[in-house]
Parts: sequence; structure tokens; C-alpha cells
Amino acid sequence: MNLLSMLTNDPVVMFAFGGIAIMLGICTFYVYYFMSHIKNNQ
Repeated sequence: MNLLSMLTNDPVVMFAFGGIAIMLGICTFYVYYFMSHIKNNQ
């Protein structure tokens, strides 16, 4: 339990998880964007 509380209180871990979440969001947007344009092109 000490490890979990350390991870939730560490700002570096929060920035890392935030960066990963932003990267996954951008990746998901581009996958949707390119798939919808490929589908509409045919």
C-alpha cells in the first residue's frame, strides 16, 4: 500500500501518466481520422 500512495503523491508519476494519456488520445484521434477518410474516399 505504501507503493500505491507514493505513486499517487509523486508529481513526476502524475506528469508521466498525463503525458501517456495525451499521447494515447492523439493516437486514437489520428487512427479515427485516417480510417474515416480512407472509408469516405472509396
